[in-house]
Amino acid sequence: MEFTLRVWRQAGPAAAGGFVDYPAPDISPDASFLEMLDVINERLSERGDEPIAFSHDCREGICGSCAMMIDGVAHGPVSGAATCQVHMRSFRTGDTLTIEPWRSVAFPVIKDLVTDRAALDRIIQAGGFITAPTGGARDANEILVPKDAADAAMDAASCIGCGACVAACPNGSASLFTAAKLTHLGLLPQGQPERSRRTISMVAQMDREHFGHCTMFGECQEACPKQISIDVIARMNRDYVRALATARPDRTAAAAG
Repeated sequence: MEFTLRVWRQAGPAAAGGFVDYPAPDISPDASFLEMLDVINERLSERGDEPIAFSHDCREGICGSCAMMIDGVAHGPVSGAATCQVHMRSFRTGDTLTIEPWRSVAFPVIKDLVTDRAALDRIIQAGGFITAPTGGARDANEILVPKDAADAAMDAASCIGCGACVAACPNGSASLFTAAKLTHLGLLPQGQPERSRRTISMVAQMDREHFGHCTMFGECQEACPKQISIDVIARMNRDYVRALATARPDRTAAAAG
């Protein structure tokens, strides 16, 4: 197969960026999208050109670092897949593929296709943890959890923090990510002691990171490689209203500040 790649190149955060075209002939249809970029980078390096910077780690759809827009779609055209799980047979030979980084004020470009997604880490640090002593793994069965709650918590916990929801949202909202992190703890008995404080703190941090507000557009769940439903956002909103109504004024003010 052969393609023309239209890739966003940007030397650094303060540098001006732009699209550069690269021919991509002799590409195996069984190559993953990242393997295809590896091939292009080898060819660029052989002729002394700067390779395309992109982020990756596990290449198994687990780490979420392979964050890029392909033809205007977060992670590309395959539903329920990260970029590393997209194969070149998903495109037609002769296609021109436009590749660019996530577009969000909260995700500044580091170089080329690599963005700084530390804002998501800071949301988790604001409250995405529990302090209840739960013992070792063998002690888990001592705390009874209804199966429907365990299944829903596991579905929410499948979020890999890639940021596709933010990139796909017309408002640049991180509500699906934040709600998933709140839901997987809020559904379990171990997560109840800090449930209200966690909700207020993480939503406040999301706002401080300059993400947009959610209007339930629904594009986030379509782009999510783990197909997490926007139902978690409804749950987060409900918990947030309840938490504000019952929280001590000093805690609410501290979270908002």
